[in-house]
Amino acid sequence: MGRVTVRDRILRIRDGVATERVDTLVAEEPMEIRLNGDPLTVTMRTPGHDFDLATGFLVGEGVAVAADDVRAIRYCAGATEDGSNTFNVVDVGLAPGVPLPETSLERNFYTTSSCGLCGKAGLDAVRLRARWPVADDPVRVDVATLAELPVRLREEQRIFGRTGGLHAAGLFDAGGRLLVVREDVGRHNAVDKTVGWALREGALPLRGAVLALSGRASFELVQKAWMAGVPVVAAVSAPSSLAVELAREAGITLVGFLRGTSMNVYAGAHRVVLPDTP
Repeated sequence: MGRVTVRDRILRIRDGVATERVDTLVAEEPMEIRLNGDPLTVTMRTPGHDFDLATGFLVGEGVAVAADDVRAIRYCAGATEDGSNTFNVVDVGLAPGVPLPETSLERNFYTTSSCGLCGKAGLDAVRLRARWPVADDPVRVDVATLAELPVRLREEQRIFGRTGGLHAAGLFDAGGRLLVVREDVGRHNAVDKTVGWALREGALPLRGAVLALSGRASFELVQKAWMAGVPVVAAVSAPSSLAVELAREAGITLVGFLRGTSMNVYAGAHRVVLPDTP
């Protein structure tokens, strides 16, 4: 596996005083995902939990919905000309009968660490329909539980604590119990890693779950939540207008600007339980 962090010399300037020092940087490397041996996509990611990343990506694309949809997954040996293994190429073998994703000139499967849906032809092409309904999920979450999620998420961001350069996504139950946290240089990768974990654990659909995000809630992250059957998305920062639109369409509760006891509920307010008032 590639390195999660690297050490490098930098020039640090504080109050006009410059000093040389060694700093810890988060690693970013390309990872190619193959399906049944054929190239599918390349994404820039932080090495680690690569199998979760690959399977979570497939959930977001509507390819995999259950653990037994994936027959095998492995790093590809001989990924370089000299035959060495870079641990940057992952091959997912689908079970017989699982349909391959439809690719066309309208869809460019190359993604960057900042944009999970680059290359989509338009809004209609992006609105992949999930296999599980979310709007009928009866889960409710009280505001005190929501307020604790950023703190719990930050406590689990061990690599962020060393580098300050990673996003995180975490899955919690309605009572605030942590299920899993994943970090990555890309927001969408962090979510894919959490969803991939759930797929590999046989936990999809994620009914009753809350997806907590360390940053903003963009359209593609809400879509990934929908594809995994997540009814509640809570983000530390702002949502986009399309994220709000999609959350309302899907029946997802979307919370943004979750900081301390303050938060904005943009969609699905019926699931947020307010404290008793006199």
